[in-house]
Amino acid sequence: MTIAGQVAGRSTCLRRHTGAVIVKDRRILSTGYNGTPRGLRHCAEAGCLREQRGIASGSNHELCRGIHAEQNAVIQAALYGTSIDGASIYTTHQPCVLCAKILINAGVREIYYRDAYPDPLAEELLAEAGISPVRVRAGKD
Repeated sequence: MTIAGQVAGRSTCLRRHTGAVIVKDRRILSTGYNGTPRGLRHCAEAGCLREQRGIASGSNHELCRGIHAEQNAVIQAALYGTSIDGASIYTTHQPCVLCAKILINAGVREIYYRDAYPDPLAEELLAEAGISPVRVRAGKD
């Protein structure tokens, strides 16, 4: 979890810094943080679309220039041909419904998170998939 926190430090999001680390057999497979897609202007330059439009936290995830940390970690694994089937993810924030669906389809079997970000639909889908996210308190990583 400490490493996920360090990865979050690279975030370019103006609202929330999130980091994720995908691990299998005690080996780091991939990391990700939230921010804009490569080659695009960061929110610090372009402004926060969500702030500009008054979009509340936890809603309309698609109305954002950025990609979530969990999504970026999965993308990085795919980009470099690293299978994450059966892996665990450590993330600074509880996954939203979009990330939950991606993690389920990518074969991630365990989710550990530090900070709550309750999303009832994400929790429902993860439970149906047999995944029970575990909250890890700071200092217990």
